[in-house]
Amino acid sequence: MTGIKVVTSLGFKLKQIKGSEELDVFDCHFSNLLGLAAGLDKNGDYIDNLASLGFGFLEIGTVTPKPQYGNKKPRLFRDIPSKAIINRMGFNNKGVDHLVNKLKKRRSDIPIGVSIGKNADTPNNLAHADYLYCLDRVFKYADYVAINISSPNTQGLREFEIKDELANLIQALKERQLYLAKKSEYKPLLVKISPDNDEKSIENICEILLKFSIDGLICTNTSINHNHISGSGGLSGQPLTELSTVTLRIARKFLGDEFPIIASGGVMSKEDYQNKIHAGADLVQIYTGFIYEGPKLIDDILNH
Repeated sequence: MTGIKVVTSLGFKLKQIKGSEELDVFDCHFSNLLGLAAGLDKNGDYIDNLASLGFGFLEIGTVTPKPQYGNKKPRLFRDIPSKAIINRMGFNNKGVDHLVNKLKKRRSDIPIGVSIGKNADTPNNLAHADYLYCLDRVFKYADYVAINISSPNTQGLREFEIKDELANLIQALKERQLYLAKKSEYKPLLVKISPDNDEKSIENICEILLKFSIDGLICTNTSINHNHISGSGGLSGQPLTELSTVTLRIARKFLGDEFPIIASGGVMSKEDYQNKIHAGADLVQIYTGFIYEGPKLIDDILNH
């Protein structure tokens, strides 16, 4: 095998094997580079079922401290001609304690990430407590934790992508991560960002990630840059493909070659998957493509 790189400066080991479908990152072994994005299994109810389909990893959530209904229905729309989904779900979930109980019972040994957020009725000036609460609860049972600051369906959430707001939140979570790691083992923190940021905003975000030694980035969440007939909400699927890839390329430029990035957004085919890898992704997630194509997409990407 050639092209192996080992990195330890950010508190974890990264071994990247060029031309292989395996990767060791965050001290976890990924049997393949394809994962399921957060949002489909919000509560960890289907971990073993989903793992059996061939994914290399799963990300569950987004979960909040208290159970919440989310936004009112209808809140999920499929646009078949454009192979897109519009959602305005609003972090509907059964609460972090339910999810932790499911993690305790899982049989699958593939890496599981947990996406965490804040409750809708928690004002932003108190949101740190929600994120810290969730981090405390899931830390022992997750293989990595994703900080969701980019959903467009929780009012004011994207304010945490602003440089100073992000720095304050990330500093608090990083300090708690290091404290919890002393009591058990180190678990990586990743940040999930929007595809709707301009280049300067992406640069500011990357600067914060490097400053506080965050372990990885997820590019991207859904987009609000659309005029869909269903109204407001996050756009995913084929119309998101290029927008999310542009964000990925810019982030890779600012973060350097060795910083782990998970690509998510508009992966509808093997070609899309390969394009994400070529644009700088270490791992790739699917969601809307999986809704449209079903498990066949996993097989098409990994085996053909």
